[in-house]
Amino acid sequence: MNKVPKKTGIFQRMLNWTERTGNALPHPATLFALFALTVLVVSAIGHALGWEVIHPGTKEIVRPVNLLSNKGIHRIILEMVDNFTGFAPLGIVLVAMLGIGISEKSGLINAVIRLLVLNSHKRILTFVIVFTGILSNLASDVGYVLLIPLSGIIFLSVGRHPVAGMAAAFAGVSGGFSANLVLGTVDPLLAGLSQEAARILDPSYIVNSAANYYFMAVSTFVIAFAGTFVTEKIVEPRLGKYTGNICKTENSFDKLSKKEKKGLFTALLTLIGIIIITLIGIIPADGFFRGSDGGILSSPIIRGVVAMLFITTGAMGLAYGYTTGTFKNDEDVTAGMASSMKTLAVYLVLVFFAAQFVAYFKWSNLGIILAVKGAEILTSVDIGLIPLMILFILLSAAVNMLMGSASAKWAVLAPVFIPMFMIMGYSPELSQVVYRIGDSVTNVISPMMSFFALIIAFVQKYDPKAGIGTIIATMIPYSFVFLILWILLLAAWLALGLPLGPGAEIYYTLPH
Repeated sequence: MNKVPKKTGIFQRMLNWTERTGNALPHPATLFALFALTVLVVSAIGHALGWEVIHPGTKEIVRPVNLLSNKGIHRIILEMVDNFTGFAPLGIVLVAMLGIGISEKSGLINAVIRLLVLNSHKRILTFVIVFTGILSNLASDVGYVLLIPLSGIIFLSVGRHPVAGMAAAFAGVSGGFSANLVLGTVDPLLAGLSQEAARILDPSYIVNSAANYYFMAVSTFVIAFAGTFVTEKIVEPRLGKYTGNICKTENSFDKLSKKEKKGLFTALLTLIGIIIITLIGIIPADGFFRGSDGGILSSPIIRGVVAMLFITTGAMGLAYGYTTGTFKNDEDVTAGMASSMKTLAVYLVLVFFAAQFVAYFKWSNLGIILAVKGAEILTSVDIGLIPLMILFILLSAAVNMLMGSASAKWAVLAPVFIPMFMIMGYSPELSQVVYRIGDSVTNVISPMMSFFALIIAFVQKYDPKAGIGTIIATMIPYSFVFLILWILLLAAWLALGLPLGPGAEIYYTLPH
């Protein structure tokens, strides 16, 4: 990564300080190990000092459990494996990634992105790039490695500044990370963490993977239009006309072949078939996909959305792969699934320590104690729902500048804020959606974002002098506009009292 000269002003010094501070932090896995050890020590201190609170639901006295006692140490050793294997987000993410791995390895996702972008009219090109960037989150990192450089090529080919094209794609892929019209890996991942945190207070609470779907589906269009506006009215005029040495003919990106088009058609037929089967099972009152109580929200389609994601993406990937010849036998398919698992190696290490931290936090009762005390303070201040959620957005956005992983941050924040807001009468689903807003808006200006160095490398192809300051200066307008519009959308949503997703309301009532 190129360093920006130190002669720049206060703003650049702040960016340099942010970069140094973030780089000085240990690996997220190490952080969770330290957090877990901290919980052990604090549990012993709290027990010795006699801390206690009244549980708002059961009205019982809650005291810290000393995890450094003989009984506590025995439990830590005996349940270490169960903490890891029973950690809710683990299985969810593994299953979802198996299906997406098939689609990605088959070439289906690559083909869909090229189809959307390369066949767009010039007048809506920017919108399509931002919109496609948002949708690309379904396939985890493919938007970063494929769509962003491709967008620079496309903008250059139509006589526009290539960096503006990459900025538009980056804004969609990273700034709109939480929005989408379909569920991706981030939805079940965060829902699993939210469920673990909610069960600190309510052991039977379930957070569905589609808990934020309604809000995020609407957000997709808001962010797409906002990204288009910022690109065409702010970023592109600021960049001016491209005068670099890269000419149009140096960049090319193959259009879809006849075989790829046939593969997409087969995949589309597969999707239509799955939708038809789903509708047949869900629409009739006695449909086979209805829940045991005859309801839709209790159906396996809603409650088992991760399994449906695996089935749908896997089936479409198989249809595309065998049609195009990418898959020739079952070994090719399993290789695709295995490759998606390889990308999760670091995640598995992180989850091991995160699972221990969350378990210790729950066992020690520190989560309930901190939630009750925090709720008492916030309730006494009485700033109201919308201002409270705005403050939480800003906190999440600030933390994102120093810690890149969305799941790692939520694993730290959720056990504290979800129980706290539940006590105040706000649902875990609301806490999660508010966190997702804050986590997304500063992605494009956070040097700690894992793909930031890659983005700099892409931009340096067209501007060899570009560095971290160049990227942040280009992307700040997106961050600011996304933040304002997302806050306004959330405020309107809360004022209207709309559900955030299937069965996911804004408010929560403690069981008695």
